[in-house]
Amino acid sequence: MTLPSIAQIDIAEKRVFIRVDFDFPTIGDTSAENNRKIINALPTIRYALAQNAKVVIASSFGNAKGRYNKKYSLEAVGSILSQSLGTEIYFPDNSIGEAVKKIGTDMQPGQVMLLENLEFQKGEIENSSDYARKLSECADIYVNEAFSLCDHNYASIVSICDYFENLCIGFQFENEIKNLESIKNPQRPFTAILGGSNVLEKLELAEYMLDQVDTVILGGVFANTFLNVLGGETGRSQIEKDAIYRIKRFISSAETRNINLVLPQDLLAIKGDLNNYESSFIISGGRLPKDMKVVDIGPDAQSDFQSRIEKAKTVLWSGPLGICEHDEFKKGTEFMARALAESDIFSVIIGQDTIDTALDAVGQEGRSFISYGGQCSVDYLLGKELLGIEAIKGRL
Repeated sequence: MTLPSIAQIDIAEKRVFIRVDFDFPTIGDTSAENNRKIINALPTIRYALAQNAKVVIASSFGNAKGRYNKKYSLEAVGSILSQSLGTEIYFPDNSIGEAVKKIGTDMQPGQVMLLENLEFQKGEIENSSDYARKLSECADIYVNEAFSLCDHNYASIVSICDYFENLCIGFQFENEIKNLESIKNPQRPFTAILGGSNVLEKLELAEYMLDQVDTVILGGVFANTFLNVLGGETGRSQIEKDAIYRIKRFISSAETRNINLVLPQDLLAIKGDLNNYESSFIISGGRLPKDMKVVDIGPDAQSDFQSRIEKAKTVLWSGPLGICEHDEFKKGTEFMARALAESDIFSVIIGQDTIDTALDAVGQEGRSFISYGGQCSVDYLLGKELLGIEAIKGRL
């Protein structure tokens, strides 16, 4: 079942409730350009305003745990949103109540109201039907533009759908589904680049793709653990011991299907700790000295990885190839980001660390789709049901 887009619903002069995910750091960062979550939601909000809708925007923020806490107020977010839209916005001190209902009734077409942090109410985090009903009273149409929260059992994501006749999704939500579907049904050859430290999570994704993927490129702790299983010497590098049995099984399954498993030809390594080392070394052959640890892929690995993705038609990338918290050790990840951006290959990048490094390297250029769905993106690729999607489907 295809979820209706906001562009398919008559919203002219209607009160439109747009559930967004504006949960991001605001301290010391008031420029709209640096707040990607607002930027991603702007096309949907601007479309609603262009249709002369009366726009009600709702979000959670921080970890308020069902009670008011000034440091989690959306007031600063409201300032950024107002700046982005170039218009004044209403900002009541609650998300429900008579004041909110009155503003919702009195608003004129083309005006905007931002509700206060939904998580100031316990009903939000408890998925209370009563709270959802009260929340719905200020609008006529529901728009989910918070794909990243569709695994949350929140009233504004799930129960609220019971109180609207017209439900739809925003443009960013629609883009998430469209691009993730292109990964679930990829054009072959299909290459997955898997790195980072969440080995069991990445392994689950790799296992799910066994019958679709042609090449799996490995980096980060993911690669360290595979190298260890295959008899390499990983020195003091981090490995995921809990994943060893499943990795052995995965290697066997990949060999049966003629999947190419690609480990780095060379590695960047250091002696000592990340905050106390004198220099870095290029190590080849999978034989790392006992007193060294891997921090990035080496130059030969960069060239090899690039040559392999150039043969692909579809690429999924999840997880950095080095320790990107350190500028010196994110060069491999940046190289791969530029290689994808400069190619004509369709690619999807998921995972916040990977996204941050990729955007630092190349911005939004190239054909890569940057997925901000977080765990929801992974769960969607794994075929798991997402509460927010099921709630809308249940009302169609």
